[in-house]
Amino acid sequence: MNLSQVLNYRRSVRVFDKEKPLDTDKVKHCLELSTLAPNSSNMQLWEFYHITKAEVLEKVSYACLGQSATATANQIVVFATRQDLHKKRAKYVLEFERNNIARHSPKNRQAKRIKDRELYYGRIMPFLYARFLRLVGLTRVILTQGIGLFRTITRQVSESDIRVVVHKSTALAAQTFMIAMANEGYDTCPIEGFDSKVLKKVLKLPRGAEINMAVACGIRDGNKGIWGERCRVPFEEVYHKI
Repeated sequence: MNLSQVLNYRRSVRVFDKEKPLDTDKVKHCLELSTLAPNSSNMQLWEFYHITKAEVLEKVSYACLGQSATATANQIVVFATRQDLHKKRAKYVLEFERNNIARHSPKNRQAKRIKDRELYYGRIMPFLYARFLRLVGLTRVILTQGIGLFRTITRQVSESDIRVVVHKSTALAAQTFMIAMANEGYDTCPIEGFDSKVLKKVLKLPRGAEINMAVACGIRDGNKGIWGERCRVPFEEVYHKI
């Protein structure tokens, strides 16, 4: 399938054929492809939990309110945000960038580029993603409002704002995964109705992790899990050429 065919094939399938298993390695490969998704500052503050064991699938489905998509899924992937790992990820990206610049940048520009990355990933990112009782976020807001009097600047820097950024990036990975699955002829259904406390307990997630979404995976059971034609608002209502 070409991209247009893949996007038209992908539907939120709510009933899967449990007699048609998925190739676990193919699903894993789709998750590898999902890491290619764009994400804010390349911080990659996400984790993917690939559920294949029957007993865990049952517990995850219970946490997802027993919806038909999870109850009939052959496998489930839970996408989690890991803002609590921001220092570790920033350090990893900085080290990669040092080597990347050394390999690919002109010699006379390497020192400045490395210095810029050290400032960005060594100081700015740890400050931007830090959170403590909203106080760090309040400090960021005050600073940006002051600087914003004199020049343009990103103003959405509160702790709630940055939490949204992390969830948006993780959702991009989930969308990439679902497109990759459709390319394999597999079906998915994104799930946002779940008990996050129960689901985190099932997956033994640390306190700093948050559930972005669960994605039920399988092969559609005919048209049972597709509610007729796809509904979309007329394109003219959402498209604005300027």
